[in-house]
Amino acid sequence: MSFLKRLFGSPSGGASTSAAVAKEIEHKGFVIRATPYKAEGGYQTCGVVSKEVGGVVKEHRFIRADRFAALDDAVDISLKKGQQLVDEQGERMFG
Repeated sequence: MSFLKRLFGSPSGGASTSAAVAKEIEHKGFVIRATPYKAEGGYQTCGVVSKEVGGVVKEHRFIRADRFAALDDAVDISLKKGQQLVDEQGERMFG
């Protein structure tokens, strides 16, 4: 059972996806927030891309498999992944 909890991200599995915002940038009208979290001895690449569309703030959360020993590295890559999402998908990521 603990294997399934870890697989599906149960808080008792050691990883918490409710990480605080480590850094925030603006890119092409979108706000990208890096929110890496501690997982299995490293920091998991994670973030949120948001933009106000028609008076409503839309958000797209992403988690990648990349893990880093240093928090700064995870923050940098999370921001780069967010920029890549914006460049490749733009507002389509909210649809």
